[in-house]
Amino acid sequence: MSLLSRHFRFLVATCAVATLIGCAGGYTSMPSKNTGERVKVLVMHFTAIDYQKSVHALVDEGGLSSHYLVTDPSDPTFPGDEASVLQLVPESKRAWHAGKGEWQTRNHLNDTSIGIEIVNVPQCQRDNETAASRSEHGSNRLCVFPDYHPEQIQVLIALAKDILARNPDISPTAVVGHADIAFNRKNDPGPRFPWYQLYLEGIGAWYDTGTLTTYWQRFNRALPSVSLTQAALRTYGYGVVETGTLDEQTINALSAFQMHFVQDNVTGAINSRTAAALFALLDKYFPQKLKALNTRYARETALKAAPAEEKRPQSGHIDSDFPQQERSSREEVNDKVAFKAYKGRGEILLTPATTINATVKVNGETLNIASPLEAGHTYSYSLKKRTHNGTNTLEVQSDSESDALHVTIPWPSLTDETQKWQQAFRPVDALIQQDIEDGFPGAVLLVIKDGAVIKRTAYGNALLYDKTGTRHAKPEPMTPGTLFDVASNTKMFATNLALMKLVSEGKLSIDAPVYQYLPEYAGGGREARTVRDLLSHQSGYGPEVRFFAPGERYGESFRSRDKTHTSTLLTTVVPFQISKGTQATYSDTNFMLLGLLVERITGMSLDRYCEQFIYGPLQLNHTVFNPLKKGFAPNQIAATEINGNTRSHNIDFPGIRTHTLRGEVHDEKAWYSMGGVSGHAGLFSTVDDFAVLMQTLLNGGGYGQVALTNRDTISLFTAPSPLNPGFGLGWRRGGNGSNRWHFGPYASSQAFGHTGWTGTATVIDPAQDLGIVLFTNARHTPVEKQSTGNLQFAGSEFETAKYGSVITRVYEAILNH
Repeated sequence: MSLLSRHFRFLVATCAVATLIGCAGGYTSMPSKNTGERVKVLVMHFTAIDYQKSVHALVDEGGLSSHYLVTDPSDPTFPGDEASVLQLVPESKRAWHAGKGEWQTRNHLNDTSIGIEIVNVPQCQRDNETAASRSEHGSNRLCVFPDYHPEQIQVLIALAKDILARNPDISPTAVVGHADIAFNRKNDPGPRFPWYQLYLEGIGAWYDTGTLTTYWQRFNRALPSVSLTQAALRTYGYGVVETGTLDEQTINALSAFQMHFVQDNVTGAINSRTAAALFALLDKYFPQKLKALNTRYARETALKAAPAEEKRPQSGHIDSDFPQQERSSREEVNDKVAFKAYKGRGEILLTPATTINATVKVNGETLNIASPLEAGHTYSYSLKKRTHNGTNTLEVQSDSESDALHVTIPWPSLTDETQKWQQAFRPVDALIQQDIEDGFPGAVLLVIKDGAVIKRTAYGNALLYDKTGTRHAKPEPMTPGTLFDVASNTKMFATNLALMKLVSEGKLSIDAPVYQYLPEYAGGGREARTVRDLLSHQSGYGPEVRFFAPGERYGESFRSRDKTHTSTLLTTVVPFQISKGTQATYSDTNFMLLGLLVERITGMSLDRYCEQFIYGPLQLNHTVFNPLKKGFAPNQIAATEINGNTRSHNIDFPGIRTHTLRGEVHDEKAWYSMGGVSGHAGLFSTVDDFAVLMQTLLNGGGYGQVALTNRDTISLFTAPSPLNPGFGLGWRRGGNGSNRWHFGPYASSQAFGHTGWTGTATVIDPAQDLGIVLFTNARHTPVEKQSTGNLQFAGSEFETAKYGSVITRVYEAILNH
């Protein structure tokens, strides 16, 4: 018989004789050493309402509860004269006070905590016109916090000491405020709560002044990064997700931390005092965990201080050294490459590392170049007599196997051949001009073919109607250089181009889960979604979430007029409508998320990244978000809706625009909820700038001496989706003819492009080496209420606004030329 069995039999026999020893209730007692205290956390709250209302909320059935209520003797609804403690729930039982929250990785805090409600009533107001954030730390919320009554605090101190004596597993760092455990929802007990006074009485945590000073001096020189601050907050106990950006959850967590430990500077910002307090607390209470954070800080600070290793950008379709370093055993494949060119165009640049003799052949013909090529010089030679349309060949031979000859052949740039094609496009002009005469506001059409602009014409007016729907006596004419709100073409020519660039640079994998780049994107099935799911509109999201409208189907909690709050809703709350991969459902939500993903990877706003790294290098100075903030005047921009977003005063919501929109993005989600910069809408541009972007894609990823992406990435993004051949990754495709309304009947199976709700359409057809951009201001017309009750812009009834007819005539002009 085992020792355990003998012990058990002994206990049973003992119980038969002496039932009072460990056998209450008829059960045998065998105490285990593997146990601990249930209560781990002590949570302080303020009631935010007076005593009488607090009793109703905390005691009456159907409300909340806490273990204790501390009264305020100055509260006129309190019947007593002295501060007192009321026990509402025994400590052995669960009280409903904490709600959804987290502390030191513990969830379901009602199960492991004791809650103390303290009668204290702040005066708070919201300004929902500036933002619709429901955060209690939001910029649209103003609170005036009163001091706590001194008698209250003395009673509270005595109570807290008793609780800590009875519950030894509550560590100093586990005496917290409601805001600490639920910073996205709560701000109690507020910045006037005397945490330091409690600490002096042995209740809770506080930092040592000398340690605070040391870290403060360090962080005055270099603040910890957002990511490191998030990691430090989480190490101390806050349920922060490390995202690397100062997002809403981080601002809220910092605000809660400051209300507890830096009460004279509650800003939600990372500053040296806040960071020093956080690290000083970790130094005192979690020194082992702090070591890794300090090592990380030293490494990150050193990396910031060290000069970044600059990688030379690619300067042409060919930008390589010869002889090639990676050589094949098949001799005929070495030192030969292909490049795209057009007949009678192109140049080659030769830069030798040392003085060498070389032979350069283009399309099998030897170029007449200098012999020798002198070191330190760059030689430029025209290829006009050697090139033809399409793929051309280059072969380089030199008399040196070790010294390099650098060869650059720029990508093709656009030329002007509009005069040659005027006659061919008369049927196109006739269609659009007839619509203009019949009341259509205006349009600009540009066509590129074989590396040349062959059509560039403006029609009608940029501003035709006043806000009453009356035609101006002197409308403002459209010009080829007019800027347009391109609406959903933003998805392709901002967000998608940014994503394609990041993929080609190895900074993004489209088959990675979204949470790899947006760590907060979790729960509700989000972990299963990949970047590809968002790009191909197979994520399961509905078409849109109208964050700007109080009637949003998901409720008031989804209302947002603040980009930070909208971003939080997008990444953590917006639900799916169907399972992923069930069907391709075109959704703005997908591209709003992809815009945030670009911002997270690059550490820059979407507009700044695109303008600095895509449009800037290509000298596209008329392609911007929020043009009125960037030096453009309204008269440079085509007007859209004549009564803001009211549909001729048939729609209304708080803060709605009623003036004629001109230079402000029309899309409501982009304007009201994303500050004019979103992954799905917000871009303004001209047909000329779009022509360069289209030619860049036709070239295989570059233009002139500027590299944007590469041919493999373009093929990846424009390949047909298995679920719907009419979609690529972001791009719409001619597909099997399902998008004839957009691409017309003649587009090749390789054609791709997009449309924009304001009246814009793009077509890029590699098989024809063709690009078409049609910009209209179709929404700059009165809105008519149909018999069905639907609201219809008058401009949308014209053929020009339906894209397909104009695109068809463009193809016919080219194919029949």
